[in-house]
Amino acid sequence: MIKTALLSVSDKTGVLELAQSLHARGVKLLSTGGTAKLLADNGLPVVEVANHTGFPEMLDGRVKTLHPTIHGGLLARRELSEHMDALAAHGIETIDMLVVNLYPFEATVAKAGCTLEDAIENIDIGGPAMVRSAAKNWRDVVVLTDASQYASVLEELNARGDVSEASKFKLSVAAFNRISQYDGAISDYLSSIQEDGTRALFPQQTNGQFVKLQDLRYGENPHQSAAFYRDVNPAPGSLVTAVQLQGKELSYNNIADADAAWECVKSFDVPACVIVKHSNPCGVAMGVNALEAYEKAFKTDSTSAFGGIIAFNGVLDGVAAHVVSKQFVEVLIATDYTPEALEVFKTKSNVRVLKIALPKGDGIGHTQNQMDVKRVGSGLLIQTADCLSMSRADLQVVTVKQPTEQQLDDLLFAWKVAKFVKSNAIVFCAGGMTLGVGAGQMSRIDSARIASIKAEHAGLSLQGSAVASDAFFPFRDGLDVVVDAGASCVIQPGGSMRDDEVIAAANERGIVMVTTGVRHFRH
Repeated sequence: MIKTALLSVSDKTGVLELAQSLHARGVKLLSTGGTAKLLADNGLPVVEVANHTGFPEMLDGRVKTLHPTIHGGLLARRELSEHMDALAAHGIETIDMLVVNLYPFEATVAKAGCTLEDAIENIDIGGPAMVRSAAKNWRDVVVLTDASQYASVLEELNARGDVSEASKFKLSVAAFNRISQYDGAISDYLSSIQEDGTRALFPQQTNGQFVKLQDLRYGENPHQSAAFYRDVNPAPGSLVTAVQLQGKELSYNNIADADAAWECVKSFDVPACVIVKHSNPCGVAMGVNALEAYEKAFKTDSTSAFGGIIAFNGVLDGVAAHVVSKQFVEVLIATDYTPEALEVFKTKSNVRVLKIALPKGDGIGHTQNQMDVKRVGSGLLIQTADCLSMSRADLQVVTVKQPTEQQLDDLLFAWKVAKFVKSNAIVFCAGGMTLGVGAGQMSRIDSARIASIKAEHAGLSLQGSAVASDAFFPFRDGLDVVVDAGASCVIQPGGSMRDDEVIAAANERGIVMVTTGVRHFRH
């Protein structure tokens, strides 16, 4: 039974309504500072913590709840007579509910111009100490650390007069998780401060925080167990924000492939479609609408598209949905669906249909992870995300022959696709669509040959096509393969010891070559 509640919150969302409901149930209200003022100003009887403990706040508020009267009231086990006798001997009342959210440390350090002093002053001490005490004694104390928890607790109180043991334990776990996140954020920030006071990009210790979304049936293979987690604060427009509208549970491989397709398609600012198989794009295209983009992407490699993941960077309408539904697709992704499109896929109940909202007005860099992480034996490799985009002004023409406007468009399209293809990557494109994709080969020559073979099998001509190579050509042989296949222009990073030889070969073959000065390895 809740007789006394202590409320001390930085984020005051919903706290007045919670306090009013508790008061109506006859609960005594304790509070501090601004929270106490808010409650009193709205006519609620509230006891200041300083009056409750008989000890004034001090050190500019740094010390106010760090007192045996508070922690004894939270930590005493009601079923132990010695605990209750100790409280009685010292005149300490039990506290049955704690409502605390912490100083806004994460928001403070995220602000431009945040100083070390600003950060230090926003490290909460009393709050986490109380939360730990309450959460440790969860059988006797209801601990709320987020405004989203208020409604369900009030609903339970109204329904049964108390909070169930199961709910108390769940709230305790949430409280310890919040403390872990808070301490992790503090550690990340302080570990990044360098001797000159600036922040390092990579802190001395990193404390990644992830929340489980779901258990998966199995991992990459059936003998492996797996689960799907998201960042505590996910980037808007990322895969973990997806809403599944229909279909079977996502598998481990579905999620990996869906992420590859989504990251690629949302890099385009015109209607586009990306089809992915085994984490590699097997067809990418732009169009005037979703249907045209899909039909062009599908032409690249209809064989590999079977059982693939299809992603659109816009709304999927009924006309496009009807055509897409004719092929076997594992996962379908779009920013939204018309009612007609959803009706089409109702008959395909196994198709996993995902909806992901993209933030309006934000560039691609705002919707990607800031860091990429790869697990290695007992360690992590962490790097900034490969979100560098390329414009015409960034290209350097290194051949005698100059590119046409259409060739520049094709080269930039090919370069954008190549960034999402596993190395070694060779991508043939023309007219806003892929013609042949060679991925993941140990030899760049083999990737070039595979890309041209795929185009041939799809019945697509490579004459006059543009080719992107994710890294430089170490010798002219790779260049000769793509030119022999029909390429008229090539985009590549440059930087090889034999650049002069490769450029001379391009001039000899009468093609255009531009360099980016940037490579896009993807392992």
